[in-house]
Amino acid sequence: MKAKKETHKAPRTKPRFSETFTPEINSEIRRAAATGIYDIRGGGAKRKIPHFDDLLFLGASMSRYPLEGYREKCDTSVKLGTKYAQNPLNLDIPITIAGMSFGALSAQAKEALGRGASLAGTSTTTGDGGMTPEERQHSKKLVYQYLPSRYGMNPDDLKKADAIEIVVGQGAKPGGGGMLLGQKISDRVAEMRNLPKGVDQRSACRHPDWTGPDDLEIKILELREITQWKVPVFVKIGATRPYFDTTLAIKAGADVIVMDGMQGGTAATQDVFIEHVGIPTLACIRASVEALQEQGLHREVQLVISGGIRNGADVAKCLALGADAVSIGTAALIALGDNDPKWELEYKKLGTTAGAFDDWHEGFDPAGITTQDPRLAARLNPVEGGKRLSNFLKVISLEAQTIARACGKNHLKNLEPEDLCALTVEAAAMARIPLAGTSWIPGS
Repeated sequence: MKAKKETHKAPRTKPRFSETFTPEINSEIRRAAATGIYDIRGGGAKRKIPHFDDLLFLGASMSRYPLEGYREKCDTSVKLGTKYAQNPLNLDIPITIAGMSFGALSAQAKEALGRGASLAGTSTTTGDGGMTPEERQHSKKLVYQYLPSRYGMNPDDLKKADAIEIVVGQGAKPGGGGMLLGQKISDRVAEMRNLPKGVDQRSACRHPDWTGPDDLEIKILELREITQWKVPVFVKIGATRPYFDTTLAIKAGADVIVMDGMQGGTAATQDVFIEHVGIPTLACIRASVEALQEQGLHREVQLVISGGIRNGADVAKCLALGADAVSIGTAALIALGDNDPKWELEYKKLGTTAGAFDDWHEGFDPAGITTQDPRLAARLNPVEGGKRLSNFLKVISLEAQTIARACGKNHLKNLEPEDLCALTVEAAAMARIPLAGTSWIPGS
């Protein structure tokens, strides 16, 4: 018998995915090819970019003296709008609730945000779509957003506000407008926005009566006359060119600058916009502070930072870099119950999972927060939701206080860049602080 000829196969290498054409990218290519439409979602940027986790605090030991536990006071109060307004916002904590519209959110969610902010001694903000009576009733301090779309714009409600926020841009979509799909335009939403029920709507990307930055000054003066110079006027900017935009807003007469980084959430816009337009929140703070300092107005015109603030450490880091306060949106929704694993079975029916749900624009949110479906919205108890949000705000305020005490500060506003170092070259360059273990600030 002839011996069987042996064949030697070379061992196969382990399959490798492309770093460029990842499974997620390939999936999106297939989806676009099958549908012929671009992807819309909410939730803000999901790509990994430099963030506050790349910074560390330098606690006091020998060269600096820490405060003793809870026996030595560390103040958290802040005043917003001290430059021109007769009645600035006096807040117990430097954490405010960002503008999120009725329409994007349910009426119950808007009420819960007002209740929670009031319990914690801070302010909440209306959003694109106007002021609901429940929101005004349960918000001790309510900021009224004045947006390019003018949806829900009501001079009577404007006069009821404790501050006005002129929205020039949002961090998740600077230069672009938001979307509200027809299934979320209920009878009440349609009436408030003076829109047809059930028809998709896109918000304008710029104010219709502006042709340049000089018109912002005219608009601020108009709003001050309507409110008799009593309430502060904020200007909210999507972070792209923070130094120049802050300078222009200051010269136009803003009381407060709100700078929103690209980690800020959104109810709905194009995925490609969310991930590829704007700059990280970490990168915009020092540039805005520099603009304020050059005008001699740092701390006199306040700076509020938003976009991806999650905990007390993030709050403290923003303040140390020069901000006066922060604003939260996504974290507030999670505190209310958004993306809660208790709704996992329903998230799976929608083709997603708790923690990854971002189809807020479709109106099927199992948690009842980003919906106009009465059945789903009824799942959110505004009273209980308000308590949860208040608990969260109090916890992150205490976390920020703990860090400030460790750095020897008796007020959160006394935190400074010298209390920080960076773990990466990118974060050091963006925050303009030394790389850990060195005195080197890249680019300085």
